Amino acid sequence: MGTFIGHVCPGLLLVLHGLYQAIVVSRAVIFNDSLLYPLWSPKNKGRWARLWKLSSEGLLKIMAGSLLVIYEISCTHGALKLMNRELPPRFLYPKEWQHLTMFTLLILNGCVDVMSKNMLPQRCVALEKGALVLSFYELLLLMVSHVKESSGIELQVHYLLILVVFLLLLVLTVELWAPEMFQLWMMETLLILIMGSWLIQAGFILYRPVSGYPWDDDDMNDLMFVTTFFCWHVMCDALCLFGIYGFSYFWHRCYYSSLKMMGSKKAPYHKSTPEPLYRLLQEIEQPEKEDQAPLLAKSSPRDKA
Repeated sequence: MGTFIGHVCPGLLLVLHGLYQAIVVSRAVIFNDSLLYPLWSPKNKGRWARLWKLSSEGLLKIMAGSLLVIYEISCTHGALKLMNRELPPRFLYPKEWQHLTMFTLLILNGCVDVMSKNMLPQRCVALEKGALVLSFYELLLLMVSHVKESSGIELQVHYLLILVVFLLLLVLTVELWAPEMFQLWMMETLLILIMGSWLIQAGFILYRPVSGYPWDDDDMNDLMFVTTFFCWHVMCDALCLFGIYGFSYFWHRCYYSSLKMMGSKKAPYHKSTPEPLYRLLQEIEQPEKEDQAPLLAKSSPRDKA
Protein backbone atom coordinates (compact mmCIF):
# COMPACT_ATOMS: atom_id res chain seq x y z
CA MET A 1 0.00 0.00 0.00
CA GLY A 2 3.03 2.26 0.21
CA THR A 3 2.59 3.31 -3.43
CA PHE A 4 0.42 5.69 -5.42
CA ILE A 5 -1.89 2.89 -6.58
CA GLY A 6 -1.99 1.48 -3.05
CA HIS A 7 -3.55 4.72 -1.81
CA VAL A 8 -5.73 5.63 -4.79
CA CYS A 9 -7.43 2.25 -5.30
CA PRO A 10 -8.69 1.81 -1.70
CA GLY A 11 -9.69 5.49 -1.68
CA LEU A 12 -11.64 5.09 -4.91
CA LEU A 13 -13.43 2.02 -3.54
CA LEU A 14 -14.40 3.95 -0.41
CA VAL A 15 -15.68 6.90 -2.45
CA LEU A 16 -17.82 4.62 -4.65
CA HIS A 17 -19.17 2.86 -1.57
CA GLY A 18 -19.93 6.21 0.05
CA LEU A 19 -21.78 7.47 -3.04
CA TYR A 20 -23.85 4.29 -3.21
CA GLN A 21 -24.67 4.49 0.50
CA ALA A 22 -25.58 8.17 0.10
CA ILE A 23 -28.15 7.25 -2.55
CA VAL A 24 -29.58 4.43 -0.42
CA VAL A 25 -29.80 6.57 2.72
CA SER A 26 -31.35 9.49 0.81
CA ARG A 27 -34.03 7.23 -0.62
CA ALA A 28 -34.79 5.76 2.80
CA VAL A 29 -35.08 9.24 4.34
CA ILE A 30 -37.34 10.52 1.55
CA PHE A 31 -39.75 7.57 1.72
CA ASN A 32 -39.37 7.03 5.49
CA ASP A 33 -38.22 3.48 4.76
CA SER A 34 -36.14 1.12 6.84
CA LEU A 35 -32.38 1.23 6.26
CA LEU A 36 -31.80 -2.38 7.23
CA TYR A 37 -34.97 -3.93 5.80
CA PRO A 38 -36.08 -1.91 2.75
CA LEU A 39 -39.57 -2.52 1.43
CA TRP A 40 -38.67 -2.42 -2.26
CA SER A 41 -37.62 -5.69 -3.85
CA PRO A 42 -37.21 -7.04 -7.39
CA LYS A 43 -40.44 -7.70 -9.25
CA ASN A 44 -39.18 -10.72 -11.16
CA LYS A 45 -38.76 -14.12 -9.60
CA GLY A 46 -36.44 -17.02 -10.17
CA ARG A 47 -32.68 -16.92 -10.55
CA TRP A 48 -32.42 -13.15 -10.80
CA ALA A 49 -34.39 -12.74 -7.58
CA ARG A 50 -32.03 -15.15 -5.83
CA LEU A 51 -29.02 -13.18 -7.09
CA TRP A 52 -30.65 -9.98 -5.85
CA LYS A 53 -30.98 -11.45 -2.37
CA LEU A 54 -27.25 -12.14 -2.19
CA SER A 55 -25.21 -9.78 -0.07
CA SER A 56 -23.65 -7.69 -2.83
CA GLU A 57 -21.86 -5.50 -0.31
CA GLY A 58 -20.29 -8.51 1.38
CA LEU A 59 -19.19 -10.04 -1.92
CA LEU A 60 -17.64 -6.74 -3.02
CA LYS A 61 -15.72 -6.54 0.26
CA ILE A 62 -14.36 -10.04 -0.28
CA MET A 63 -13.37 -9.31 -3.88
CA ALA A 64 -11.79 -5.93 -3.08
CA GLY A 65 -9.87 -7.32 -0.11
CA SER A 66 -8.58 -10.26 -2.13
CA LEU A 67 -7.39 -8.01 -4.97
CA LEU A 68 -5.64 -5.69 -2.53
CA VAL A 69 -3.91 -8.65 -0.87
CA ILE A 70 -2.67 -9.86 -4.25
CA TYR A 71 -1.46 -6.37 -5.15
CA GLU A 72 0.35 -5.94 -1.81
CA ILE A 73 2.15 -9.26 -2.19
CA SER A 74 3.13 -8.47 -5.78
CA CYS A 75 4.57 -5.08 -4.77
CA THR A 76 6.80 -6.57 -2.07
CA HIS A 77 10.48 -6.67 -3.01
CA GLY A 78 11.52 -10.26 -2.60
CA ALA A 79 9.66 -13.01 -0.78
CA LEU A 80 7.24 -11.83 1.89
CA LYS A 81 8.68 -13.41 5.03
CA LEU A 82 7.70 -12.90 8.62
CA MET A 83 11.20 -13.35 10.15
CA ASN A 84 14.75 -13.80 8.93
CA ARG A 85 17.03 -16.70 9.73
CA GLU A 86 19.65 -14.69 11.52
CA LEU A 87 20.40 -14.91 15.22
CA PRO A 88 18.66 -13.28 16.93
CA PRO A 89 15.77 -13.42 14.44
CA ARG A 90 14.19 -10.15 13.33
CA PHE A 91 10.76 -9.39 11.98
CA LEU A 92 10.62 -8.35 8.33
CA TYR A 93 8.27 -6.11 6.33
CA PRO A 94 6.32 -4.63 9.27
CA LYS A 95 4.30 -2.16 7.18
CA GLU A 96 3.48 -4.74 4.53
CA TRP A 97 2.18 -7.14 7.18
CA GLN A 98 0.06 -4.33 8.63
CA HIS A 99 -1.41 -3.67 5.19
CA LEU A 100 -2.18 -7.36 4.75
CA THR A 101 -3.88 -7.40 8.15
CA MET A 102 -6.08 -4.46 7.13
CA PHE A 103 -7.10 -6.16 3.90
CA THR A 104 -7.74 -9.44 5.71
CA LEU A 105 -10.09 -7.59 8.06
CA LEU A 106 -12.00 -6.36 5.01
CA ILE A 107 -12.31 -9.92 3.67
CA LEU A 108 -13.49 -11.29 7.02
CA ASN A 109 -16.03 -8.50 7.36
CA GLY A 110 -17.41 -9.38 3.93
CA CYS A 111 -17.66 -13.03 4.94
CA VAL A 112 -19.66 -12.05 8.03
CA ASP A 113 -22.07 -10.01 5.87
CA VAL A 114 -22.62 -12.90 3.46
CA MET A 115 -23.09 -15.39 6.29
CA SER A 116 -25.57 -13.15 8.11
CA LYS A 117 -27.71 -12.31 5.06
CA ASN A 118 -27.58 -15.56 3.12
CA MET A 119 -26.61 -18.45 5.38
CA LEU A 120 -28.26 -17.88 8.74
CA PRO A 121 -31.98 -18.66 9.08
CA GLN A 122 -32.55 -15.03 10.11
CA ARG A 123 -30.42 -11.99 9.44
CA CYS A 124 -28.37 -10.90 12.47
CA VAL A 125 -27.77 -7.15 12.26
CA ALA A 126 -25.96 -7.11 15.60
CA LEU A 127 -23.41 -9.60 14.22
CA GLU A 128 -22.79 -7.45 11.12
CA LYS A 129 -22.43 -4.23 13.09
CA GLY A 130 -20.28 -5.88 15.75
CA ALA A 131 -17.89 -7.31 13.16
CA LEU A 132 -17.64 -3.93 11.43
CA VAL A 133 -16.91 -2.10 14.69
CA LEU A 134 -14.30 -4.69 15.68
CA SER A 135 -12.62 -4.29 12.28
CA PHE A 136 -12.40 -0.53 12.71
CA TYR A 137 -11.00 -0.87 16.23
CA GLU A 138 -8.20 -3.03 14.86
CA LEU A 139 -7.75 -0.66 11.90
CA LEU A 140 -7.31 2.27 14.26
CA LEU A 141 -4.69 0.40 16.30
CA LEU A 142 -2.81 -0.57 13.14
CA MET A 143 -2.84 2.99 11.81
CA VAL A 144 -1.58 4.47 15.08
CA SER A 145 1.30 2.02 14.99
CA HIS A 146 1.75 2.59 11.25
CA VAL A 147 2.91 6.21 11.65
CA LYS A 148 5.69 5.51 14.19
CA GLU A 149 8.38 5.89 11.53
CA SER A 150 6.66 8.75 9.67
CA SER A 151 7.51 12.43 9.92
CA GLY A 152 6.72 15.76 8.32
CA ILE A 153 4.13 15.75 5.54
CA GLU A 154 3.53 12.00 5.69
CA LEU A 155 2.87 12.16 9.42
CA GLN A 156 0.42 15.06 9.01
CA VAL A 157 -1.46 13.26 6.23
CA HIS A 158 -1.80 10.09 8.27
CA TYR A 159 -2.81 11.96 11.44
CA LEU A 160 -5.76 13.48 9.60
CA LEU A 161 -6.69 10.05 8.24
CA ILE A 162 -6.54 8.62 11.76
CA LEU A 163 -8.87 11.39 12.91
CA VAL A 164 -11.46 10.35 10.32
CA VAL A 165 -11.14 6.68 11.27
CA PHE A 166 -11.58 7.55 14.95
CA LEU A 167 -14.74 9.60 14.30
CA LEU A 168 -16.13 6.85 12.07
CA LEU A 169 -15.42 4.32 14.81
CA LEU A 170 -17.42 6.40 17.29
CA VAL A 171 -20.39 6.61 14.92
CA LEU A 172 -20.32 2.87 14.23
CA THR A 173 -20.13 2.13 17.94
CA VAL A 174 -23.24 4.23 18.62
CA GLU A 175 -25.01 2.43 15.76
CA LEU A 176 -24.79 -0.78 17.77
CA TRP A 177 -27.57 0.63 19.97
CA ALA A 178 -29.36 2.70 17.31
CA PRO A 179 -28.94 0.89 13.97
CA GLU A 180 -31.94 2.59 12.32
CA MET A 181 -31.07 6.20 13.17
CA PHE A 182 -30.89 8.24 9.96
CA GLN A 183 -28.59 10.90 11.42
CA LEU A 184 -25.94 8.31 12.27
CA TRP A 185 -26.13 6.83 8.77
CA MET A 186 -25.67 10.29 7.26
CA MET A 187 -22.62 10.91 9.45
CA GLU A 188 -21.22 7.48 8.57
CA THR A 189 -21.68 8.16 4.85
CA LEU A 190 -19.98 11.55 5.11
CA LEU A 191 -17.00 10.10 6.98
CA ILE A 192 -16.64 7.27 4.43
CA LEU A 193 -16.56 9.85 1.63
CA ILE A 194 -13.96 11.91 3.51
CA MET A 195 -11.83 8.86 4.21
CA GLY A 196 -11.90 7.78 0.57
CA SER A 197 -11.24 11.20 -0.95
CA TRP A 198 -8.44 11.91 1.52
CA LEU A 199 -6.75 8.59 0.70
CA ILE A 200 -6.76 9.60 -2.96
CA GLN A 201 -5.36 13.02 -2.04
CA ALA A 202 -2.68 11.34 0.10
CA GLY A 203 -1.53 9.36 -2.92
CA PHE A 204 -1.02 12.57 -4.88
CA ILE A 205 0.66 14.39 -1.98
CA LEU A 206 3.11 11.64 -1.09
CA TYR A 207 3.88 10.02 -4.44
CA ARG A 208 2.69 12.16 -7.38
CA PRO A 209 2.48 15.86 -6.53
CA VAL A 210 0.49 17.87 -9.04
CA SER A 211 3.22 20.50 -9.27
CA GLY A 212 5.84 17.86 -10.11
CA TYR A 213 7.95 18.79 -7.06
CA PRO A 214 7.84 16.87 -3.76
CA TRP A 215 6.38 18.50 -0.68
CA ASP A 216 8.95 19.88 1.76
CA ASP A 217 8.79 18.42 5.27
CA ASP A 218 10.61 21.43 6.72
CA ASP A 219 8.36 24.04 5.09
CA MET A 220 5.65 25.23 7.48
CA ASN A 221 3.53 26.46 4.57
CA ASP A 222 3.34 22.94 3.13
CA LEU A 223 2.35 21.52 6.51
CA MET A 224 -0.36 24.12 6.95
CA PHE A 225 -1.75 23.56 3.46
CA VAL A 226 -2.12 19.84 4.15
CA THR A 227 -4.69 20.71 6.82
CA THR A 228 -6.26 23.31 4.52
CA PHE A 229 -6.71 20.72 1.78
CA PHE A 230 -8.27 18.35 4.31
CA CYS A 231 -10.83 21.01 5.28
CA TRP A 232 -11.62 21.54 1.60
CA HIS A 233 -12.24 17.80 1.27
CA VAL A 234 -14.65 17.89 4.21
CA MET A 235 -16.61 20.77 2.66
CA CYS A 236 -16.69 19.23 -0.82
CA ASP A 237 -17.82 15.84 0.50
CA ALA A 238 -20.55 17.47 2.61
CA LEU A 239 -21.76 19.41 -0.45
CA CYS A 240 -21.68 16.20 -2.47
CA LEU A 241 -23.82 14.41 0.13
CA PHE A 242 -26.25 17.33 0.25
CA GLY A 243 -26.41 17.40 -3.56
CA ILE A 244 -27.18 13.68 -3.77
CA TYR A 245 -29.99 14.07 -1.23
CA GLY A 246 -31.43 17.09 -3.04
CA PHE A 247 -31.25 15.44 -6.46
CA SER A 248 -32.83 12.25 -5.07
CA TYR A 249 -35.63 14.24 -3.45
CA PHE A 250 -36.55 16.18 -6.59
CA TRP A 251 -36.09 13.17 -8.89
CA HIS A 252 -38.28 10.87 -6.81
CA ARG A 253 -40.86 13.61 -6.36
CA CYS A 254 -41.09 14.33 -10.11
CA TYR A 255 -40.85 10.66 -11.07
CA TYR A 256 -43.56 9.43 -8.73
CA SER A 257 -45.82 12.40 -9.48
CA SER A 258 -45.54 11.57 -13.20
CA LEU A 259 -46.32 7.94 -12.44
CA LYS A 260 -49.44 8.99 -10.53
CA MET A 261 -50.52 11.19 -13.44
CA MET A 262 -50.07 8.33 -15.88
CA GLY A 263 -51.88 5.95 -13.53
CA SER A 264 -54.85 8.27 -13.22
CA LYS A 265 -55.06 8.60 -17.02
CA LYS A 266 -54.90 4.86 -17.52
CA ALA A 267 -57.38 4.09 -14.71
CA PRO A 268 -60.44 2.15 -15.93
CA TYR A 269 -63.77 3.98 -15.97
CA HIS A 270 -67.36 2.94 -16.75
CA LYS A 271 -69.11 4.40 -19.74
CA SER A 272 -72.49 5.97 -19.03
CA THR A 273 -75.48 4.04 -20.32
CA PRO A 274 -78.38 6.45 -19.94
CA GLU A 275 -81.05 4.47 -21.79
CA PRO A 276 -80.86 1.15 -19.86
CA LEU A 277 -80.50 3.03 -16.58
CA TYR A 278 -83.52 5.23 -17.42
CA ARG A 279 -85.60 2.21 -18.27
CA LEU A 280 -84.59 0.51 -15.04
CA LEU A 281 -85.65 3.54 -13.03
CA GLN A 282 -89.01 3.60 -14.81
CA GLU A 283 -89.61 -0.04 -13.98
CA ILE A 284 -88.85 0.65 -10.31
CA GLU A 285 -91.06 3.73 -10.12
CA GLN A 286 -94.13 2.07 -11.67
CA PRO A 287 -94.75 -0.43 -8.80
CA GLU A 288 -94.27 2.37 -6.29
CA LYS A 289 -96.96 4.49 -8.00
CA GLU A 290 -99.36 1.53 -8.09
CA ASP A 291 -98.90 1.01 -4.30
CA GLN A 292 -99.44 4.68 -3.56
CA ALA A 293 -102.68 4.98 -5.64
CA PRO A 294 -105.04 3.10 -3.15
CA LEU A 295 -103.62 5.07 -0.25
CA LEU A 296 -104.42 8.35 -1.94
CA ALA A 297 -107.92 7.16 -2.76
CA LYS A 298 -108.65 6.25 0.88
CA SER A 299 -107.23 9.40 2.31
CA SER A 300 -109.00 11.81 -0.07
CA PRO A 301 -112.53 11.81 1.63
CA ARG A 302 -111.04 12.49 5.05
CA ASP A 303 -109.04 15.33 3.67
CA LYS A 304 -112.19 16.86 2.19
CA ALA A 305 -114.00 16.56 5.53
